[in-house]
Amino acid sequence: MSLKRIIKKCLSISLFAALLYFLVGVVTTLWYRAMNPLKRLTQDSKKLYLTFDDGMNPVYTPMLLDLLKKTDVKASFFILASTAKSNPKLLQRMIEEGHQVGLHSFKHNNQILQFPHQLKLDFEKSMRIFDERKIEIKYFRPPWGHVRPLGLCLCKAYGLRIVLWNVIVQDWEGRTTAKILCDKLRKKVRGNSVICLHDGRGKNKAPLKTIEALSIMIPKWKEEGYAFETVDNLYKKNIK
Repeated sequence: MSLKRIIKKCLSISLFAALLYFLVGVVTTLWYRAMNPLKRLTQDSKKLYLTFDDGMNPVYTPMLLDLLKKTDVKASFFILASTAKSNPKLLQRMIEEGHQVGLHSFKHNNQILQFPHQLKLDFEKSMRIFDERKIEIKYFRPPWGHVRPLGLCLCKAYGLRIVLWNVIVQDWEGRTTAKILCDKLRKKVRGNSVICLHDGRGKNKAPLKTIEALSIMIPKWKEEGYAFETVDNLYKKNIK
């Protein structure tokens, strides 16, 4: 067999292996989303669970914390471990004000696109950062909600429960507005809603629009009799 044919065959095998590896992640993600226990929660509760991804952001997260403190609302933050390292005071404020802190990967890396050694290193670096700060992390939200078998195994090894959502309003989009977000939240939010929002990333100052929408919706929800809790309370009471 010529060298050219050997190289071509090796490339074909490598491409097939990479495609298979990618497809395993896609299938695992679809299966895990279908099994999402939050989809099966009843709507007869008057509890809401605000959750925030992609932070901490040094500009928007303090603004959001100010709003939550003013309205006496506790929320759950799934933060990038890299931001915990660079914003220790902001992280400490979050904890002192009674919010739940969970992990959202090290730098918003997609599990489906990560090789095993990269995924292992992502969890290892992330958990080490929290361990050094003596912060117990019990919950994990994978970026984009994407998971693969190794990611599920690593969550189990580190004692992490994966938390997805049952309400999402695409608040990261650059074309959205506070009004659009309010309209979506009014239509989608019911009892036992686990609402996925973002305090970091997003186009055209998207997190600011999220904060503006919440400044309208939180008082409205409270008028309707809703109370706010962290995902820790949800899982302890409703999900085994």
